[in-house]
Amino acid sequence: MGIKTYRPYTASRRNMTGSDFAEVTKKTPEKSLISNKKKNAGRNSQGKITVRHKGGGNKVKYRQIDFRRLKDDVPAKVIGIEYDPNRTANIALICYEDGEKAYILAPQGLTDGMKVMSGENAEVRVGNCLPLEKVPVGTMVHNIELYPGKGGQMVRSAGTGAQLVAKEGKYATLRLPSGEMRMVPIGCRATIGIIGNVDHNLVKLGKAGRKRHMGIRPTVRGSVMNPNDHPHGGGEGKTGIGRPGPSTPWGKPALGLKTRKKKKASNKLIVRRRDGRTLK
Repeated sequence: MGIKTYRPYTASRRNMTGSDFAEVTKKTPEKSLISNKKKNAGRNSQGKITVRHKGGGNKVKYRQIDFRRLKDDVPAKVIGIEYDPNRTANIALICYEDGEKAYILAPQGLTDGMKVMSGENAEVRVGNCLPLEKVPVGTMVHNIELYPGKGGQMVRSAGTGAQLVAKEGKYATLRLPSGEMRMVPIGCRATIGIIGNVDHNLVKLGKAGRKRHMGIRPTVRGSVMNPNDHPHGGGEGKTGIGRPGPSTPWGKPALGLKTRKKKKASNKLIVRRRDGRTLK
């Protein structure tokens, strides 16, 4: 996947870049695997905004991705690689030998016509899904389960991959893209390879409108608000926030405050955090 630039016929177009979609081979989605996606603009069931800066955006259909990969020992052929507006990674449409179709995350190197398979007997090959106990140490994996059978929850973004660094007893140790070292039950499944669309992080939106197309509304700094709107607001001209540290609009500490519970059950599975520290 490469990055394309544009002829600068406007100021915003000068710094705009986009994906050339070189990996994408199929233009239209599979109708049996799409569903409607309802917009809520960050509102909960009471109609109250619980997530700010959301709203608008282009209308999209949701692609039903098979994160579980539980159809064991049945080979599937890759029909095409598609763009998915709901995630940074591309997706691959596969067709099993019995005729069933499914979407999976498209790893780097997966192309039309290739065969993929799931289960303990699958080969250690790009696109195949295996339990971690069957994966050799040092292999790069993605779409990793946290609980056996639940489906992949970790490492699903474009260009990411985790490395299996050790297997001991009931757990496998993984080095995640953030640098965190974490233990996962050895019976959990993972897919071999690194997720494709690796140049996604190099795309420059170029103009505010592209953010609006994504359903993201503008963010206003608290320091330019009035005191009744934000703790950082008020003062004559450009002033500091007037507090020991930055706050949320509701006066709670923000930007750097650790919010993870100290007694969280999964703390014992984290060998090393991404900042190099260990949890006690």
